[in-house]
Amino acid sequence: MHARFPGVSDLKKRAQRRLPTFVWDYLDSGTGVEATKARNRAALDRVGFMPSILHGPINPDLSTTFLGKKLAQPFGIAPVGMSGLIWPDAEHLLARAAKTAGLPYCLSNVASRTPEDLSGDLGEDAWFQLYPPKDPDIRLDLLNRARAAGFTTLVLTVDVPTASRRERQTRAGLTQPPRLTPRLLAQVALCPAWALGMAQRGMPRMRTLDKYSTGAKANLPSTAHVGYLLRTSPDMSYVKWLRDHWDGPLIVKGVMRVQDVEPLAAAGVDALWVSNHTGRQFDGAPGSIELLPDLRAATRLPLIFDSGIEGGLDILRALASGADLVMIGRAFHFALAALGAAGPAHLIDILRLDMQANMGQLGAHTIAGLPTPIALSAFG
Repeated sequence: MHARFPGVSDLKKRAQRRLPTFVWDYLDSGTGVEATKARNRAALDRVGFMPSILHGPINPDLSTTFLGKKLAQPFGIAPVGMSGLIWPDAEHLLARAAKTAGLPYCLSNVASRTPEDLSGDLGEDAWFQLYPPKDPDIRLDLLNRARAAGFTTLVLTVDVPTASRRERQTRAGLTQPPRLTPRLLAQVALCPAWALGMAQRGMPRMRTLDKYSTGAKANLPSTAHVGYLLRTSPDMSYVKWLRDHWDGPLIVKGVMRVQDVEPLAAAGVDALWVSNHTGRQFDGAPGSIELLPDLRAATRLPLIFDSGIEGGLDILRALASGADLVMIGRAFHFALAALGAAGPAHLIDILRLDMQANMGQLGAHTIAGLPTPIALSAFG
């Protein structure tokens, strides 16, 4: 398989060929003119290292410890809403792959499978991502459901205070729940593997929210679905309420400003997730990797990073810039769409081999031994 698909870019190309255009645009798009998405890539490319020589044989150890748990590799699977639209049974396949590899897996509460559905597939490091419901009864019920299903870590996403416009996604004609118009059906007809899987399982919807969405309008725009109708824009009192009602690790996702670090630490948050939502929410943000060094200097809390990871070198860039763990969303869905059930394990192998090869070039025996990055822009 490595002969045909040695890199994430190969998986991405095949995924685009195998997905209907409206599904591809849902997965791959940002918002606005997608400048923030482009800045993520450009900023990662500016983070470099000085190669090392004469360091003898290197057999890199990729293991790391995060929130008291030892992980075989320093990355996990990030939440993606409606994963099941991208590939049939996506959430089950990703949870199982994470369990087998001993990696964190984070389920979105706007996924196409419920926490209860995944209970039998979860490993020891299962995370539940919460888009903040306004109703405290719904909020508490979601926490109880996640806990009972076997999720041990709660992730509060705070960088979606309002719905983004996601123009490319809107032009694609996707609604929630998905409704196949003649235009979309014509696209489906060109993608038999995707179509067969959906025919067998039915079109996905945000099943976790079914319990709370009685009376909600059908066929809402994909940028204003039922999840937006139920959620609110949280404040610090919301974070403190969650800390009081969740007895496991609590992570806040969407942190970009140094001034937010101290209040979150004082509220009892266990880790901060540095992210610009991969450019899907706001098109005027800096690349997430640019923020890591200052945030690292501002706190001793563990830092998670996402936004634009496309290979093992990008993971090393983030770790060397201050992250303790990297979470990856889009690439795992490229892998699913490209190779089906075999995709996630193949991607994990790609990332492992890429990190090992690059650590050999740097003379780094461990993640902690990565050298200090240099700014490649200084070299023209």
